[in-house]
Amino acid sequence: MEDQTTALREVFGESSSESEDNEQQIVADTADYGDVESPSTVCDHNLRWEGIEGVNGLWLCRDFLSPHQQSTLLSAIQAEGWFNEAPHNQAMRFGDLPAWATEICSSIREVVLFGDHISQPMDLSNFDGDKEANVLASNLLWREPLFDQLIVNVYQAGEGICAHTDLMRFEDGIAIVSLESSCVMHFSRAGEECDGQGKEKENHKEKVPVFLTPGSLVLMSGEARYLWKHEINRKPGFQVCEGQELIQKRRTSITFRKLCQVE
Repeated sequence: MEDQTTALREVFGESSSESEDNEQQIVADTADYGDVESPSTVCDHNLRWEGIEGVNGLWLCRDFLSPHQQSTLLSAIQAEGWFNEAPHNQAMRFGDLPAWATEICSSIREVVLFGDHISQPMDLSNFDGDKEANVLASNLLWREPLFDQLIVNVYQAGEGICAHTDLMRFEDGIAIVSLESSCVMHFSRAGEECDGQGKEKENHKEKVPVFLTPGSLVLMSGEARYLWKHEINRKPGFQVCEGQELIQKRRTSITFRKLCQVE
């Protein structure tokens, strides 16, 4: 386990409390985030955030993990032994997360702070001057822990997930890391008009497609988390990007969330 943890730290960077304290001190001492140098462990390949037009609070970082990082991460997941027996295709963990998951959470926080922003939909009425507020609000970014629950799903070709919003037992701010096969995730507004039989009318849905490549990271907060549903329909004919149908293979996803505090 020690060798595996060391390897993960070499790939994803240090996530110790000392590292986080130093990171917070850099932010506290710097008035303009634009003058802060990006940590070499995170921004080795020009990480950039893309705001998804039409869905406030939905951000995509296409190259969050390099191919080497993806391979290391998949090996760490396989070493957990969660999917050694069929038909197991989902694993959940609460509380203390595995070392590799903690490293990813640290990297998510860093890339929110130091990643470049492009195509960002600016809502000036809610803008408070913080650079990272465009991607994730400060009260979410600096909560401890950032995430304390994860789900790892393994989808075979043709398998997806129906339209849903995440349960209210989880706080705002949800991250999804996509691995292996590319796919299209569709977002549609929650609470669309129904047909009288409990089914939403397809012709009233506004669907926003988001192309997820291996190693990409999606962050959902605010409207994207609460007012939009997300789904992945991998049935033949549904996985199309720029007019071309995607070749479907196995896909692994990792979802990070934070449980609501019980008072």
